Amino acid sequence: MLRTDISAGVLTFTIDDPDRRNPLTDEVIAGLIDGFTTMPDDVRVVIVTGAGEKAFCAGGDLSGGFFDEPLATHRERSRLAELFRLMRRSDQPVVARVNGHALAGGFGLMLACDMAIGVDRALFGAPEVTVGLFPMMISTVIQRSLPPKVALDLVISGRRIAAEEALRIGALSRVVSPAELDASVDELVAGLMSKSKAVLAMGKHSFYAVQDLAFDAALDHLAVGLTSVAMTDDAREGLAAFVGKRTPEFKGR
Repeated sequence: MLRTDISAGVLTFTIDDPDRRNPLTDEVIAGLIDGFTTMPDDVRVVIVTGAGEKAFCAGGDLSGGFFDEPLATHRERSRLAELFRLMRRSDQPVVARVNGHALAGGFGLMLACDMAIGVDRALFGAPEVTVGLFPMMISTVIQRSLPPKVALDLVISGRRIAAEEALRIGALSRVVSPAELDASVDELVAGLMSKSKAVLAMGKHSFYAVQDLAFDAALDHLAVGLTSVAMTDDAREGLAAFVGKRTPEFKGR
């Protein structure tokens, strides 16, 4: 099941099935899609996490009819693509609170988040090949998050890596002890909440928009993006606050 909580502008999605290592079931994917689609306007930051201490998400539910009529269930499996698109296109920064192992589809879900803070005892990887499958859907976010040879190594070998290696290759933003996890996430969220909502949204969209563009096209796109940011009220307020040596009061426009 998926638990949804909203508090002070922060929307938290918790995959809540720790006994089964928080599988990415059809119901969980549908709940996340609905949550991103119907997100209230006052949400500033989104957190994705798992319940318990063992797993963030251990991937798809292979016991849930995965091999039953594979063509008929194609659309259900493909809904993960819809979720990844929504996460990428959301105005809000999406933070993965990685409380435990992130494997297979769970690894992909973590990489689809904009930032990820993980505990030092967690393992990461895409082990689908070990059961005769291949991480087709999550390869999209793996390729865009990791160096090509590292990405291919992980999906072909199916090996699991420790948190420090995940940090080194860029899969994680930060690694902390379990006791430090909540404080580290809170610190990151507080920093994001102090920024301009409008500028963060514009910056996030521009960051991903140029990811697959040629060099010159990317520069042209970002030049327009810079002018757009400079035209916001928050940019004017930020500059005035900097000159006046005070804390800016952003209005999100």
